[in-house]
Amino acid sequence: MDQVDDVGGVEHIEGVQHVELVADEAGGTLVMVDGQPQSYVVLGDPELLAFEYVQFLAAVLDSLPAGPLAVTHVGGAGLTLPRYVAATRPGSPQIVLEPDAVLTDLVRSALPLPRGHRIRVRPVDGRSGLAALADCSADVVVVDAFADAQVPAELTTSAWFADVARVLRRDGVLMMNTADEPNRRHLARVHASAASALPYTASVATPEVRKGRRFGNTVLVAGARPLPLDAIVRRVAMTPSSGTVLHGPSLARALGSARAFEDGDALPSPAPPVLDRWRVR
Repeated sequence: MDQVDDVGGVEHIEGVQHVELVADEAGGTLVMVDGQPQSYVVLGDPELLAFEYVQFLAAVLDSLPAGPLAVTHVGGAGLTLPRYVAATRPGSPQIVLEPDAVLTDLVRSALPLPRGHRIRVRPVDGRSGLAALADCSADVVVVDAFADAQVPAELTTSAWFADVARVLRRDGVLMMNTADEPNRRHLARVHASAASALPYTASVATPEVRKGRRFGNTVLVAGARPLPLDAIVRRVAMTPSSGTVLHGPSLARALGSARAFEDGDALPSPAPPVLDRWRVR
């Protein structure tokens, strides 16, 4: 049986994973899973985004046409981005595929979702959960899923991205948060896998990560049709994280040639460095 303790602003739960909810003096809560920061939530201000990669995901969302969007999220944790979509695009139907029901229950209890939300959380993994969705049912698919602090191998393959393409509408957009070491070889193969199904691609990262100076997160963006690149560049420039957008030949040069991952040879993303080497804004 799961056990919950609340001591000194830190709530612990032992279940499928080790989860901590760490409250801070600013009114926010950091969701830690197995010792790694997964989400930061401010109930009174869902548009306040602390992590660089979440700011980039939101910037890409903001570059899309105004109005509600049908969004499928692969990975839930603190539900930071679904809360952002609910606040900035009221009425948006959202599906969250999060296999850890214990984590979801804790988050929804300690950090309730806003009134009037249209967020549905399904306790399934991304691969099987996406397979159950209808063709052309999403304007956006957001992949932000980690197990043991790594992107699962099954979410990096050509077959996976082909299923993402099936679920996306004609002008739909994939956004994927992934992490890699400075050599970016895993990222290059994930990009090749995504491009095999969604040929128009871009990436967003901080200059340090883009130049291979440290381990870090990159947001991949992909679609079956040309992306709104001018709008993405403008929105990313408005974030506090000094992001850089690469696309076309510049992205190809940055990553170099790589083979797509297939189901038989896929690898999870590299494990992150120890926590005190992370730079979280």
